[in-house]
Amino acid sequence: MSVELETIDIVANIFSQATKKTLDKSTKKTIKYSKTIQAIPKVSLKPEIGCFVLFNGDYNGLVVMNFSAAAAMDLYTSYMISMGLPESELAKDYTSTDVVDTMGEMTNQIMGRSMRMVESKYDLSSFFGQPKSLALTSAITLSPDLDYQDNRRIVFTIGTHKFYMEMALEKVKFISI
Repeated sequence: MSVELETIDIVANIFSQATKKTLDKSTKKTIKYSKTIQAIPKVSLKPEIGCFVLFNGDYNGLVVMNFSAAAAMDLYTSYMISMGLPESELAKDYTSTDVVDTMGEMTNQIMGRSMRMVESKYDLSSFFGQPKSLALTSAITLSPDLDYQDNRRIVFTIGTHKFYMEMALEKVKFISI
C-alpha cells in the first residue's frame, strides 16, 4: 500500500535536495539532511541566525533557514575559502555583517535552485524576493496567512553542526494531468 504524500512534503523534499546540492557545491563540504520531515505547528526565526523569504506565483509559501552560530560559521568559512578568500581575512564572529549577509546569499541561491527544480518537475513557477537575514537572540514566530496551515521542518548537518529549514505552504495540491 503506497501513501500519497501531501504537496508540502513533496515541495519540502525538493527544497531539501536543492539545499544539499547548493551548499555541497558552494562550500565544498558534504551537507546531510534527515530522512524525516517534521510537521510543526508554526514557523519561527530562531537564534543565532535566521533568514526568511516569501515566495508566490503558481504556489505560495514561506521559507525560514535557522542557523546555529557554529553551523553559520562553518558554512560561511567554507563558502568564502572555496571562493578563494584567505582565512585570515574572514569574519571571526557569527554576528558579523559578512556572516549574516552570506547566510542570506546562501538562502537566495537555495531558493533559486528550489524554484527551478519545482518548475522542472511540475511546470509551475513561483518567485521570491530578497531573503532577509538577522542575527537573533530570541525566537520570532512568523504567521504569513491563515491559509498557511501546513508547516514543516527539515534538519540539516554540516560536520557536527545542525541547521534547519522551516516551511509554510498554502493549502495546495499538485495533481499531475
